[in-house]
Amino acid sequence: MVAADNLQKTPEEAKFDLLAYLKERQKLCETALEEAISIRYPEKIYEAMRYSLLAGGKRLRPILCLATCEMTGGTIAMALPTACAVEMIHTMSLIHDDLPAMDNDDYRRGKLTNHKVYGEDIAILAGDGLLAYAFEFVADNTQNVPADRVLQVIVRLGRATGAAGLVGGQVLDLDSEGKTDIALETLNFIHNHKTAALLEACVVCGGILAGVSGEDLQRLSRYSQNIGLAFQIVDDILDITSTQEQLGKSIGKDQQAQKVTYPSLWGLEESRRRAQELIDDACAELDPFGVKALPLKAIAQFITSRNH
Repeated sequence: MVAADNLQKTPEEAKFDLLAYLKERQKLCETALEEAISIRYPEKIYEAMRYSLLAGGKRLRPILCLATCEMTGGTIAMALPTACAVEMIHTMSLIHDDLPAMDNDDYRRGKLTNHKVYGEDIAILAGDGLLAYAFEFVADNTQNVPADRVLQVIVRLGRATGAAGLVGGQVLDLDSEGKTDIALETLNFIHNHKTAALLEACVVCGGILAGVSGEDLQRLSRYSQNIGLAFQIVDDILDITSTQEQLGKSIGKDQQAQKVTYPSLWGLEESRRRAQELIDDACAELDPFGVKALPLKAIAQFITSRNH
């Protein structure tokens, strides 16, 4: 398979080292996140916020934001506050998702979940604190970007997070547990909102900060919606095929909760095929950006090849 992939690659793609790129950008994001929240009084809440925010992870969402801003003519500095904010919002969603009232998970990224360390009350407040601070951080720290673009970013992040996005998807996801007659359209709605909406915001906000045209914004939107859905399909596959050590979180939770998933509807092989189809369509959207799109195309392919 590797040999076949190499035959299809352009010279530029063959030269591009995704792992080195991700490692460098991950380090940059880790440093920015470490500096974003310091511990002050009352210490407990800041410690809880930092515990989950700095617990590791691929930092895929902030990296997508940075990569898109660079691809469309912006800079890392312009996008870094928004990149940090999307990771704060994502972390909030994980803290709340892990609560006993929702998915009731004990482990996340190989560590005890927030409520297992700090209690349910502080975990809820840590998520609330991260969500509120994300918007403050964008407004307070974005520099050399016109104010109307910053405002558009804040609107996009709010929409992706609230009832029209992540929250709405989570409500329908909870409501669908134990029901075996969930249609594909409902499953797509859940994950287009619960997973893809924030991924789309990461990408689209990177373009907004750089001042892209409306047509290019649509391309970015389609790219990110496709990778968001592919990401979820792969997550569903990994919940069946991986170990807890590989994933860093509990496995088999979907089956235990009697959730309808893509593999339960299509089977594993068809799920893999459809995920790859979405990735191919996503990459095609970026063709007009030429060589500058290499990082985003490589990240898209990485989504279907990951095992954790």
